[in-house]
Amino acid sequence: MSALPEWLLQVDFDADGLIPAIAQDAADGTILMVAWMNAEALAETAGTGRAVYWSRSRQRLWRKGEESGHYQHVREIRLDCDNDVILLKVEQEGGIACHTGRRSCFFQRLEAGEQTAWVSVDPVLKDPEHIYK
Repeated sequence: MSALPEWLLQVDFDADGLIPAIAQDAADGTILMVAWMNAEALAETAGTGRAVYWSRSRQRLWRKGEESGHYQHVREIRLDCDNDVILLKVEQEGGIACHTGRRSCFFQRLEAGEQTAWVSVDPVLKDPEHIYK
């Protein structure tokens, strides 16, 4: 691999070579998901305009939408003040970012009361059985 460009050297990847990446809807600000990126994923994302992450479970690059068709078109990439978190402002193809078939991965809300519990508050837009083959 050739030398990294200066902008990529400024990113503070963790000891495993990763950085958290937040995907946010560019139009309305909804947080869609959080994933991880390594330098290769971030460089490919910047170069192609499509979100690419590092799958910790599969130990390989994960091009969002490669199986589901729910690509993320990156409109803007931001780096936080400590250089250790990436924010991707995206246009979510198909309106579904979560593998559960929901718009956002953040569909569970803590409902306080006698029986405090996590409650699913956002609908499934498409059955995951029909998304992943």
